[in-house]
Amino acid sequence: MTEPLSPDVTSQWIQAYLVAWASNEPDDIRALFTPDASYRTEPYADPWVGPEQIVDGWLDHADSPDSFTFDWAPLAVTGDLSVVEGTTRYATGTVYSNLWVIRFASDGRASAFTEWWMDQAKT
Repeated sequence: MTEPLSPDVTSQWIQAYLVAWASNEPDDIRALFTPDASYRTEPYADPWVGPEQIVDGWLDHADSPDSFTFDWAPLAVTGDLSVVEGTTRYATGTVYSNLWVIRFASDGRASAFTEWWMDQAKT
């Protein structure tokens, strides 16, 4: 991406991610990522690469719709990179602190996504 990323791109992508997270619909998930995208569920985990691996990995770890809420705010938006801080609250009472690092392609899809997360009960 040659132009700086608009904060709107991050917001639109997160909103689409939340739709996919709640729906677990493969097309909603695929629409978020470029054909060569990588998705890491932890910083040092082997990535899921490409939309089909991302969909398969996502669905293997799917959350039930309405089983969570996610609050977020951008920490940094620069060039083609966004860093997002979030809090995931599950109906079970589990709460996670999240840091998402998202690299965007020029069309607004993610080319790389890495999750950093921590169970707040273990801090």
